[in-house]
Amino acid sequence: MLSKLGAFLLIGLLWLLHFLPLAVLAALGQGLGRLLWWVAGRRRRIALRNLELCFPEKSAAEREQLGREHFGWVGRSLLERGLLWFASPARLQRLMHVKGDIALAEHGGRPVMWYLPHFAGLEWVGPALMLNQKCPGVDVYQRQSNPVFDKFLLAGRSRFGQTAFVDRHDGIRPVLRLIKQGYSFLNAPDQDFGLKDSAFVPFFGVPASTLLAPSKIARSMGMAVQPLVVTMLPGGQGYEVEACEPPAGYPSDDLEADAHTMNAWLEERIRRHPAQYLWVHRRFKTRPEGEPSLY
Repeated sequence: MLSKLGAFLLIGLLWLLHFLPLAVLAALGQGLGRLLWWVAGRRRRIALRNLELCFPEKSAAEREQLGREHFGWVGRSLLERGLLWFASPARLQRLMHVKGDIALAEHGGRPVMWYLPHFAGLEWVGPALMLNQKCPGVDVYQRQSNPVFDKFLLAGRSRFGQTAFVDRHDGIRPVLRLIKQGYSFLNAPDQDFGLKDSAFVPFFGVPASTLLAPSKIARSMGMAVQPLVVTMLPGGQGYEVEACEPPAGYPSDDLEADAHTMNAWLEERIRRHPAQYLWVHRRFKTRPEGEPSLY
């Protein structure tokens, strides 16, 4: 585990790097990604296995190239975190290209569930929302093991607006209370959280433990559902933040059908920029009873 001093040194480096032009910072991030490809062997193997499961039609060489590209985007996302923590609001606004109705929560007449897929640029959702609309949001937060990183991550995510953070271990009730008070919900449910409140739903044709709660919460709380997708652009071009229309008929009164709908929608979005999705996560970790591990 990194010491507090080591964490401060890394954060100091991010502070120094954030002064660089984005094109230079992006090139450094790509270099970091190439380094991570070689030194992060476990994550490399997970990414390649995920790509093998999700893109069986591609050759091994094509999947390896996709994995290398993915690590380049991951490297960029790590180094460019300093922009989110230290850059001025004006600079962040110049770097973000917002598409769609990102202020839906302000004028839609009901709270919004912002559905946030795990693309490499996910952390840019917070500034995009806080700098372009004023509705408060609640975010379920996984506490970091390093207290220094934990402090800076929380501060960075709440720099420009009213955001409440609920520890994941506290459950969903604090989130529901805040939604009733008018908060919208930043929800990133597209990972493997185990069997609780989940069903095995196809994701790229592979049964994946998929949360049923997003549809249930949205329907019971009368929420609009708005996916927000961040696409990192090459070099110094910045970030595209797209406020998307929800899949037709979502949410419905069939939780498992809704999970199918959202997974199918997410597959389509991933295919547009497949290297930017978070393949280093063990998305298929939980298996149906009696089925061996895929990793």
